[in-house]
Amino acid sequence: MITNLLGRRHRLRVTAARARHGFRTWRGERPFWAGLFTSAAGLPILYWPYAHLDPIGIPLAMSTTSGAGALVIGVLLITLGITLWYQPHLRMFCGIATLLLTLVSFPVANFGGLFLGLISGLIGGSLACSWTPGAAEPPTAPADRASTDVPPEESRRGT
Repeated sequence: MITNLLGRRHRLRVTAARARHGFRTWRGERPFWAGLFTSAAGLPILYWPYAHLDPIGIPLAMSTTSGAGALVIGVLLITLGITLWYQPHLRMFCGIATLLLTLVSFPVANFGGLFLGLISGLIGGSLACSWTPGAAEPPTAPADRASTDVPPEESRRGT
């Protein structure tokens, strides 16, 4: 009974370790944080125009005519964030589109989701534009070739 429980626990740990390693590998091959910040920027931009808050019994509604603009901008930002995760070769387009949509959200969508979406979108767009794919391993020289390194005493010509 106890060995069965320990065996299950060990298999669970191995499975969790493999999943963590797989996620790290997946995350390292794409602009993960840019996509996360970009998607997170769309949420407050979507939320505030449609929120009906009631602090201390005073209704506070921020629904304005900008609701349609906030809906379009928020959905596009979430879509751009997901695109960054699954199509990393489109990072420059997504980064520039994120920066432009975020700047447009400032006057259109309640100060860019009360500055939460604005700041997150600017960070996500900047990260997307600056991300570059990891370099592949440099090819190694074949073992049968002789070394072409010059000894230090022969490197100084004429001295």
